[in-house]
Amino acid sequence: MGQSGEGHIVKQFDADLMQLHGRVLEMGGLVSDQLSRALKTLDDQDVDAARAVIERDRDVNVLELRTDEDIAKILARRQPVARDLRLVLAVSKAVTDLERIGDEAIKIARMTIEIYGREASILPGNELLDDLELMGHEAQHVLRGALEAFDTMDVDRAMSTLGMQDRVEKTYKAALRRLVTYVMDDSRNVGHMIQIALVAKALERIADHARNVSQYVVYCVQGTDIRHASVHMAQSGR
Repeated sequence: MGQSGEGHIVKQFDADLMQLHGRVLEMGGLVSDQLSRALKTLDDQDVDAARAVIERDRDVNVLELRTDEDIAKILARRQPVARDLRLVLAVSKAVTDLERIGDEAIKIARMTIEIYGREASILPGNELLDDLELMGHEAQHVLRGALEAFDTMDVDRAMSTLGMQDRVEKTYKAALRRLVTYVMDDSRNVGHMIQIALVAKALERIADHARNVSQYVVYCVQGTDIRHASVHMAQSGR
């Protein structure tokens, strides 16, 4: 094959990789918007808006399927190696985590419907929702940082995002402790405590999935899998 033909193949391969990279950012923008809308439905007590969030989940699923198809084609046609292969694998894993973030946003929207979608004699007080607002901001911050790191393949940005996720975990544990206290003070809060605990768990999982996206950046750039660093350290210390 002539040099011009080889050059065309290389350029097309680069274009395919760029498209994959862009697909992650597109999907990330969509699930980030889903999360923002889901949290707003809870804050606004807007059941109709919550149902609209649930309807938009199909858009996330379509993007995931389309990306999976593109990845399969690239693996079959290009047989990438080294960093190119790591990028393809990172994209494959990242879109899975982003789809799960979309699923967790749907859970939050469903909790809005569960809490406010029917006549209730007792609604959750603001003190029960304060931790959710804080966790929501923190989870969005982690997700935004992970997507920015993936956009630029910035390892330092990715590593700083991992520290943000730790804050979400601490807020989640503190929120659960406060919820238990509220129930002890007034047993009528039991039902709402369960619903709010489910929302808090969804936000904690969103931060976990966003952390994974940051870890894929480190893997793609450095070839190091840091997802189970503690396990690797324990094994190396044997």
